[in-house]
Amino acid sequence: MSSAVFVNFARFLLLLILQILLFNNLNLFGYINPYPYILFIILYPVNGNKTALLVGSFLLGICLDMFCNSGGVHALASIVLAYSRPAIFKFSFGLSYEYQTVKLNDSLTPERFTFLLLAVAIHHFTLFFLEIFRLNFLWEILVKTLLTTLFTLLICISIIYLIKPSRR
Repeated sequence: MSSAVFVNFARFLLLLILQILLFNNLNLFGYINPYPYILFIILYPVNGNKTALLVGSFLLGICLDMFCNSGGVHALASIVLAYSRPAIFKFSFGLSYEYQTVKLNDSLTPERFTFLLLAVAIHHFTLFFLEIFRLNFLWEILVKTLLTTLFTLLICISIIYLIKPSRR
């Protein structure tokens, strides 16, 4: 059990450091800023402790908020993603989720892609809606969500394949 805790803690630290040092400095065309730190929430074990996931998501978001001076939007968006994660799993995987046989770092299937896409889109829409917080800027929120979701999804899939354990 301690190896799973160590892996999750290492993933937490590594993704937080990468987000702060590398990905926060990427800003393409004024709309695209990737947020792959949410991989901690996405790759958290399906049968893991739900309370630990919510607390870890809050800590990840609040640490990022402190470094970005963003006033808590990352913390709330991370909690929304962590809270809605079981519903996204049920929608994407159906009975496979019920029997807890889901592994996200295997080959990319339509179910895994659907899960990643929905998780990233929910997080980003929440983040940008809270960041802008004006309905007359809804078009800008949707454009930022779409473009950043696509770029973050590309980076997340790349990271998953980089850290994927090799089969012997």
